[in-house]
Amino acid sequence: MRLIVDHVTRYTYDQPVRGVVQSHRLTPSSFEGQTVIDWQVTVTDGIPGGQFRCGAGDRLQSWSVLGPVSEICVTVRGTVETLDLAGVLRGHRETVKPEIYLRDTLPTRIDTALADLAAVAEGAANPLEAAHRLSDAVADAIAYVPGATDAHTTASEALSRGEGVCQDHAHALIAIARHRGIPARYVSGYLFADAEGESHEASHAWAELWIAGLGWVGFDAANRCCPDARYIRLGSGYDAQDAAPIRGTARGPGTETMDVVVSVVPGPAQSQSQGQEQQ
Repeated sequence: MRLIVDHVTRYTYDQPVRGVVQSHRLTPSSFEGQTVIDWQVTVTDGIPGGQFRCGAGDRLQSWSVLGPVSEICVTVRGTVETLDLAGVLRGHRETVKPEIYLRDTLPTRIDTALADLAAVAEGAANPLEAAHRLSDAVADAIAYVPGATDAHTTASEALSRGEGVCQDHAHALIAIARHRGIPARYVSGYLFADAEGESHEASHAWAELWIAGLGWVGFDAANRCCPDARYIRLGSGYDAQDAAPIRGTARGPGTETMDVVVSVVPGPAQSQSQGQEQQ
């Protein structure tokens, strides 16, 4: 499937700031399930800094903007060819050991209610079945309600409310998977759905669980499925903050306001020649 992404993040400041420094995780992952045809990230008056591929296989790029700054636009446009690998992250290069993703963070910290939810995996025939049971349990326990939570809501808080967004589903699944001894991590990316699909934001998030014999397998509890050709994977981390596509700081007293507009639409049919991965 060929998907075209148009993603604009606009930052405005109520008074000019002296400068802005950002770190971007905005280049799609390279693995057998997706190939970058073309991709460009631009920053208003931005000066590109160093870039590198981290141990988890994600490409990070730094940017700086010299002040005074009242507004910045980070614009992402590109085309990606995707394949349905039933959620398996096949052919992704990384060097960190899966066991590092057993570490708790504040948004994914276990509590009694989450531990009780994790009990659904008891008696599973194998780790893959256990992972599916855990994902289904999160989908049953937390209804998808846009705007029900915010960026600082934890997995335990979302479970207590019984509603949340994709970030909450991912955090809850990560929490209970780690509690069962299954390494789990947060994934940020994009999702396309046609007129038949469920309502959602084009910016999306899901979880990946480490399954012996398969490797990393994606589970999107918000949509009760594993990622398929509709998904574009950007990068991963311990939780939403760690995996954020854009992180940064502004120097100055100005209050920041952020507005995000994202669209993911189908592109023309795949041609005989494949696009080359950006290096």
